[in-house]
Formats: sequence, structure tokens, C-alpha cells
Amino acid sequence: MTTRRRFTLTQYLIEQRRRFPSASGDFNALVLDVALACKAIARSVAFGELTGVLGNPLMDVATSVNVQGEDQKRLDVISNEYFTQMTEWGGHLAGMASEEMDEPYQIPETLQRGKYLLVFDPLDGSSNIDVNVTVGSIFSILRAPQEAIDSGRDVVEADFLQPGTEQLAAGYALYGPTTMLVLTVGNGVAGFTLDPNLGQFMLTHPNLAVPEDTQEFAINASNSRFWEAPIKRYVDECLAGKTGPRGKDFNMRWIASMVAEAHRILMRGGVFMYPRDTKDVTKPGRLRLLYEANPVGMIIEQAGGRASTGREPMLKVTPDALHQRIGLVFGSKNEVERIERYHAERPVFEDERNPLFVERSLFRD
Repeated sequence: MTTRRRFTLTQYLIEQRRRFPSASGDFNALVLDVALACKAIARSVAFGELTGVLGNPLMDVATSVNVQGEDQKRLDVISNEYFTQMTEWGGHLAGMASEEMDEPYQIPETLQRGKYLLVFDPLDGSSNIDVNVTVGSIFSILRAPQEAIDSGRDVVEADFLQPGTEQLAAGYALYGPTTMLVLTVGNGVAGFTLDPNLGQFMLTHPNLAVPEDTQEFAINASNSRFWEAPIKRYVDECLAGKTGPRGKDFNMRWIASMVAEAHRILMRGGVFMYPRDTKDVTKPGRLRLLYEANPVGMIIEQAGGRASTGREPMLKVTPDALHQRIGLVFGSKNEVERIERYHAERPVFEDERNPLFVERSLFRD
């Protein structure tokens, strides 16, 4: 019996590099450094409480809350250190930004600096790590401003404030029953599975594609009382099933780990919604634009899906802050476009609080 030959991540990157004959190889080396950090995180996740990595890092509450105001797990801190330590030394980066760090991370002066910026969420879904739910890492690669490259100066927040269309690559690692790396370098999306015997990411899912249609959606229904009218309308229509305006039944999913949600949608279609709502008017959304929404948005769109705020394409939003939050809808193209139409059709005079002017919902009191 002939054994099927599989390409390694390194071989895949070399093949992709052939599209750019003048490329130096720095980009490929950076992606491989990121992959190494993901392997290290996967090992820590796999051992779990056996190595005491779960729970808060210190008893002092002040040191266990990140810049987002969220509790940090020990594994959040460890994962962040893996990313910084395994990517800073190669000479490919001008700087980094992370969910777990208040300010941009500077490459030490003793190390060579490069022409790329790395932004990442080192452990997405970490609130679920104690109950053994799939978690992951999300990352994006941008080009540093030429002035910063030429001068070798420290990076500043403004250097990172680039729309998603400027991303050179995006990906996520998934730490579940198997460890996977899903990657786009602007030429489609490929999935790699970590071979524990070889210690290599092997290409197992070439040319991933999101189906245009779906009968599955994911949203946190506990926030329904805070949803805007277009989202309420969409969910109500899905719940109405075959007897409703959509004429078909839908399934609802919610994992509370965006990496896991995105992976399910890549594998079989669906739509994910974490929209802007009225729960906290100071936060125009829950997810972070630079290192969550933009990378996932690039992956989904490279796979033929669509990513949106509900009002405009996600990748066209120009960030105004390093840790900016935003509403996100992504997945099967036809469903996301329907949600965008509902936002566009919404009357400007609509009073959401007046029950005479809103549809009845399974989730309304």
C-alpha cells in the first residue's frame, strides 16, 4: 500500500514563497517561529493541571487582571511569554502587540530588528481552560512602517493601527483533540495538523472553503435583551424554522471560544455573531479588532466567507486604538450579507423599547 505524502508547514511556505522570487525568507522564518510558540503552548495545554498551569498566576489580584480588565490564567501569562520569547530573537520583527500587554512589546536592543509586526491573542477562550474546552491562539502579521524599519526606532501604538486589508498573513492554532494550525498568507487557507511523532505541522486540509449557505448560527443568547433590532430580527427568523420566513430549520451553537467557533465554520459552514449591543455603551463590541477580529476576518474571507461589523466589511475598518473592541459577524457569505441588509434596512426612527414596534421573540420577556 502506497503511503500518501504530506507536506510539512516548512515545505508549504517554501512553495508559497515561489510567488515572490525576490523574497528574503524572513517572512517564512517568522511564521515558523510563531508555529514553534504554538507547539509549546499546545504542550502546556495538554499537560493541564499536571504541571499546575491552571488558575490565576498570583494571589495578588492586581497582577492577575490584564489591560482588558479580564482575569488572567497562569496559562495566559505563559502563552504570552512563549510568543514573545520564541519570536523576538530571529531578527524578523520590529515589535509586537498582545492582548495580555498594555503597550507594544519592544524587541530588546541587543537583538536585531526586522520589518514585520506581530499581533496576537496568545490564548483565546482561556476562561474555559479549567473545564477542558478547546482553546487556541490567534495571530496576524503586518508590515512595519518604512520609517520605523529604516531608523530601527522603538515601535509605537500608531504603527499597529492598520486596517485588516494590510495584513500579510493571519492564522490560529487550535488546541483540541488534535493540535492544528490554520494559516493564510493571502493565497487561500490551509490547515495543518501537528504530528506528535515528528513534532511537525503537516498539511492535512488544503484549500479550506466556507460554504455560502448554512443552517447553523452561533450567538450568546443570554445577551438577547441587549441586541440591536437587526440581530433580533435575524435570530427570530432562524428560530422560527420551517414555519417562518426562512422556510428551514436552524441549529444554534455557542462554545465561548472564538477559535473553536471559527474552526467549526471553516469545516462545515455557519455564522458567528458577537455583535455590538447596549450591554455596555462604552464598549462598541466585545472582541478586539487587531488581534481577534482582523485575523479571523482575513482567514474567513480567504476561504470564501465574509466578515463584517454588520454595517461594513471588517477588514476595511481603520483601528483607532491598540486594544479597540468591535462587533463581529462572520461565516457563510449569504448569511452574513443578509445580516448586513437587515442593518441597512433598519429605520432610523425605530424605537426598540416600544413593544408595539418590535417583533416578538423567544428571548424577550
